[in-house]
Amino acid sequence: MKIIVLNCGSSSIKYELINMPSKEVLAKGVVEKIGLRGSAIKHSRNDGLEEKITGEILDHQQGIEYLLGILISKEYGSLTHMEEITAVGHRVVHGAEEFSGSVLITDEVIGALERSSELAPLHNPPNLKGIYAMQQLLPEVPQVGVFDTAFHQTMPPHVFLYGIPYVLYEKYKIRRYGFHGTSHNYVSHRACEMLDVDFEKQKIISCHLGNGASVDAIKDGKSYDTSMGMTPTEGLIMGTRTGDLDPGALLFIAEKEKTSIGYTRTLLNKFSGMIGISGVSSDMRNIEEAAAKGNERAKISLEMFAYRVKKYIGSYAAALGGVDILIFTGGIGENDTETRRRILTDMEFLGIELDEKMMDKRGQEIVLSTKDSKVKVLVVPTEEELMIAADTYELVK
Repeated sequence: MKIIVLNCGSSSIKYELINMPSKEVLAKGVVEKIGLRGSAIKHSRNDGLEEKITGEILDHQQGIEYLLGILISKEYGSLTHMEEITAVGHRVVHGAEEFSGSVLITDEVIGALERSSELAPLHNPPNLKGIYAMQQLLPEVPQVGVFDTAFHQTMPPHVFLYGIPYVLYEKYKIRRYGFHGTSHNYVSHRACEMLDVDFEKQKIISCHLGNGASVDAIKDGKSYDTSMGMTPTEGLIMGTRTGDLDPGALLFIAEKEKTSIGYTRTLLNKFSGMIGISGVSSDMRNIEEAAAKGNERAKISLEMFAYRVKKYIGSYAAALGGVDILIFTGGIGENDTETRRRILTDMEFLGIELDEKMMDKRGQEIVLSTKDSKVKVLVVPTEEELMIAADTYELVK
């Protein structure tokens, strides 16, 4: 069964063509700068072919038309005809309280996603654009929605509720939802496979660290607490997002700067976090380069990032009553050895003993801790697309 997995952002579409159940990735790529100058598709195939195809791409439907054309082309393709595509799996960021698992996409599901878009105005609308486009282009092919929030629907009320009048939760469903659930689900299962332990008997802390970042506390096979909240803005400092912020400070800024709701939302999501603190970039590599040259703001931003991750690890160890497994994943978690070192420094009190020979390895499945370490520390590259393909396969087959 050949499944296309789509992850639609505001101006990009990441895609993978995966053959299930063998899990073979036949092709993958990204449609970049949709509706902007310099639109292009970066495409690669499992035989090593890599190509960048440039052209004007005005909207998501046109972008998907182009990528489908590439997949069946004689020059770049992996398919002989469109009918080989059995299903489409979509990453959908926000499923609100309505979805605790992946679902076949129906008109009713689309209606629910449209209603929940106000909870994720930067994410759900482009996710829906991908669904709409596939309805037009491949109307007979079933589609599946896999939700970032679904894994966290096991959080208990005392964890997911905010300290606001309960009536506001009842009226508007204002609560912590959490994100990166597909990633946390995959890497926690995979870590237990690597260690040959029972997933449902472990206390796990999973750190998905990238431009967007979150920490998840997993107890007995279920997500118990997570750092992101009603939106992906809460929690850790991220590339361009504030992370945890005193709401009183936000009100003070809005009053002093005379900002609108729209501007304030943009400030929190686009101009804050690492780029706001460092003044250099949202990319950790650029910030580390600046810090090495003596940029003090860059140094402070790196220290802030590591400190916040460390603080969440400590608080979740307390919430879980201990920790058995600590996982790093995401672009930073998998590859940035210096950030991992900053986070893991002075963590021996938790029972962590690190294997120095492994600490500089990156981009692969590795165990960073010693055999005698009470807490096992692992790097597990995330495979969100594979999880989406697996859920799609199970629902469609």
